[in-house]
Amino acid sequence: MKFEAHARQFAEEGYAVFSGALVGEALEILRAECADFIAREDARMDAKGVDALGLSHRGRRYFANECQRAAPTLRKVLFSEAMAGVCRATLGPDAYFFFDQYVVKGPEGGLPFSWHQDSGYVVGNGGPADHAPYLTCWCPLDDATEANGTVRLIPFSRAPASRAGIVPHEWDPQTRDLKAQADEREAITIEAKAGDVVAFSSLALHATGANRTSSLRRVYLAQYTVEAMLDPGTRHLRRNATPLLRQGRQVTFA
Repeated sequence: MKFEAHARQFAEEGYAVFSGALVGEALEILRAECADFIAREDARMDAKGVDALGLSHRGRRYFANECQRAAPTLRKVLFSEAMAGVCRATLGPDAYFFFDQYVVKGPEGGLPFSWHQDSGYVVGNGGPADHAPYLTCWCPLDDATEANGTVRLIPFSRAPASRAGIVPHEWDPQTRDLKAQADEREAITIEAKAGDVVAFSSLALHATGANRTSSLRRVYLAQYTVEAMLDPGTRHLRRNATPLLRQGRQVTFA
């Protein structure tokens, strides 16, 4: 499938929405694994006797990382033809799988997530400041609406400083979020259907709102880079670097 319009928008504005890219089996796989990772985060908090650990807050917001390592069936999605197509249109001919994560907001008060760039978290957690911008694929497992805390984003044309590089971020001691300054008047709200892929640059400023509905808001995050990312100093591999595309051809399959 060709995505010329998506490629142009991503290059100009830092984001594009691939409607229905993961409907069918891919969406069912992602939904089937989600509950186990919520339970994993609760168990981690139980073991430490706390109700908040990292970015996760019991019952209100969950961030479960490196899920494909524990649930290899997720690789059917990560290394699918659909995700290869998204990567071609956004990153170009070379792409490496970097990171995956479930992000779930609890019902009736699920916490918002502060304005930030994903690249800001790389640097804030000790990663290389000079890494190439990478791709985040924000994949809703339920229809994502303003009411349940969908993603808001500031296009590059409205935030030139973000296109140019990583803006300053500060840690919030209460939520443990990294926070960047953003002019919310320039933001757009992206309401997406389950099975869509909202693809955006790691330099794009974005945030999500609170979940004010009575149901979970579930999202799966898949990230891809154009190069293997190495930690500064040690030069050890950061996260993952499994090639998905080389010179435009898919080279890894689930």
